[in-house]
Amino acid sequence: MSDLSQIVKAYDVRGTVPDQWDERTAEALGAAFTQVLDAYDEPGDAVLVAHDMRATGPGLAAAFAAGVRAEGRSVIELGLASTDMLYYASGSLGLPGAMFTASHNPAQYNGIKMCRSGARPIGQDSGLAEIRDRAQALLDKGEARPAGGPAAPAERRDLLADYAAYLRELVDLSGIRPLKVVVDAGNGMGGYTVPTVLGDAALPALPLEIVPLYFELDGTFPNHEANPLDPANLVDLQRAVVEHGAEIGLAFDGDADRCFVVDERGEPVSPSAITALVAARELAKHPGSTVIHNLITSTAVPEIIREHGGEPVVARVGHSFIKAEMARTNAIFGGEHSAHYYFRDFWFADTGMLAAMHTLAALGEQSLPLSVLAGEYERYVASGEINSTVADQAAKVAEVRAAYPQAEADELDGLTLRFPDGAWFNLRASNTEPLLRLNVEAPTRERMTALRDEVLDRVRR
Repeated sequence: MSDLSQIVKAYDVRGTVPDQWDERTAEALGAAFTQVLDAYDEPGDAVLVAHDMRATGPGLAAAFAAGVRAEGRSVIELGLASTDMLYYASGSLGLPGAMFTASHNPAQYNGIKMCRSGARPIGQDSGLAEIRDRAQALLDKGEARPAGGPAAPAERRDLLADYAAYLRELVDLSGIRPLKVVVDAGNGMGGYTVPTVLGDAALPALPLEIVPLYFELDGTFPNHEANPLDPANLVDLQRAVVEHGAEIGLAFDGDADRCFVVDERGEPVSPSAITALVAARELAKHPGSTVIHNLITSTAVPEIIREHGGEPVVARVGHSFIKAEMARTNAIFGGEHSAHYYFRDFWFADTGMLAAMHTLAALGEQSLPLSVLAGEYERYVASGEINSTVADQAAKVAEVRAAYPQAEADELDGLTLRFPDGAWFNLRASNTEPLLRLNVEAPTRERMTALRDEVLDRVRR
């Protein structure tokens, strides 16, 4: 019997198949999802269901759809999709949806990202806990779904071309200088969406030469994990950018909702720099607007937002927190250190493809190489995220806090300590594993390295 507390996380469902969950579990979750939509008087009589390229996706999605239909709502099956395609469908059609993906996790995993109409997020505090409990009750009674009348209907719809056309309306790439772009899809959904968004013959031609890496959809990830946050998974892209003499490289994660950028030298561009770059572009169109950033992005991000006339607002790490804060403040844009980028013009949802298009536009609208352009937005030295296995996370965080009594403390998300010289670090517990995650930034590499090593020694001793 499935223990849903093991697979229902803070923002989504995620676990190994069939060990932790299977199609019977998916059907119960579909029924529970629909019950919660009804309880919240969610408008519309249909639910969108999509899946990525993982082998277990079609079966799990079909079982979930059966649970939805048994509860009286019809289903619109989108088939293969990136996560931001599902958000596009939810926003443009005004319907709730479920995306079957485990994002960057290994092949044996799968999961569900659920949203209300308008791509509004569903997390632990906004319905996901209730979905978990209702589905668990069905499974405990030996039912995947309650017995009822005839199932509601289902239909199949392909929205890839509509999604591509919508993104083209938001960022015009037709007038940029010619660019050679290496794209590493990691055998994930970028291999499905990039050819249509950036090269569809039915849309106006763009001055882009796309060099594809690993565009074949393969949920076993035969070349490397579809997790560009790990530097080891950028090596092929970095090499290809230099070998092909490309101006830029793009790497998407498995469900293509995140995008990482590599410059013409093969050097990674930090997500904080991309956040600042896109924020500046959006603020040029919407002066005085609010921009959200999570607390682990570089200090340069709020500095640059203010310099461009915007209002920076800090939020906790995680898409449900970012999206809620964006909706509350009507923010024009939001960015995270993990390369999630959120847009008001995209129903406050995250889309790696739109961030990539903004970066291509910024590069192609002037003559500077990307290394120089990105350098304008990188002012400090960051460690990147470093994980440590810790049994008692709370006790260790308290110990580290006590070691720096003079530092300015912030506990919005874990522990953030700031020092008078501009250095800071954040130490926060993982939501799902016995890990502490450390991020350090300082004005110089020497100061960052010293502070990083000092804090890591305290965490790991």
